[in-house]
Amino acid sequence: MVISGCKKDQDKSISSNPFNDKTTAVFNTNLVYGTMTDQEGNIYKTITIGTQTWMAENLRTTKYRNGDSIPNITDNYAWPRLTSGAYCNYQHRNNPDSIATYGRLYNAYAASDIRNIAPEGWHVPTDEEFTVLTTFLGGGSVAGGKMKETGTSHWIIQNEGATNESGFTALPAGYRAHSDEIFTDLHFASSYWSNTLIETDFAANHLLYNYSDDCVSSTYYMWGGFSIRLIKD
Repeated sequence: MVISGCKKDQDKSISSNPFNDKTTAVFNTNLVYGTMTDQEGNIYKTITIGTQTWMAENLRTTKYRNGDSIPNITDNYAWPRLTSGAYCNYQHRNNPDSIATYGRLYNAYAASDIRNIAPEGWHVPTDEEFTVLTTFLGGGSVAGGKMKETGTSHWIIQNEGATNESGFTALPAGYRAHSDEIFTDLHFASSYWSNTLIETDFAANHLLYNYSDDCVSSTYYMWGGFSIRLIKD
């Protein structure tokens, strides 16, 4: 009876989720996508690329795997001074279609929290796992084009080299800078955290831009707000 009740609660969470089936992303219709469901009932497309299976949409959960809430920090002063996990929406927008399409922005403390932002069977990728992806796609100098959604429905102007032949369907969700209340690069850039920490205050990340087909490996302050794509265990 307890197990049945838990399943009913989970089914209710999924069916009442305001973001499911709302994304306006343009996926590669020549590929076969799977699905995964996070701890909050959000359903995402997934894609197998080489030996890896990735989310094909940006994460939008507001809870860790154990059910603990991830704080939504909108305060301009507080965000760049955080030393624990948090999320926000780009410019604090609450439009369901926007959140469903672009996901939410998280700091690296949330990406690396031991409570795990990913559901069972998934995890935030390491920097090395991102490198496996870009190497499979021909190297960082061309991988970005193969990862980006095609066209200019979401990417602005040229969207250089975009083919989305991998099915990754990267979208330009922009990011929240480490300084006070700076949101930037919506429609221009994708910024993805890894869970690889660099020294004390930095984490490895990977960046895609509208003007290039590169996938750039970089590091950034842990309190920056980036997108997250999970990878299957």
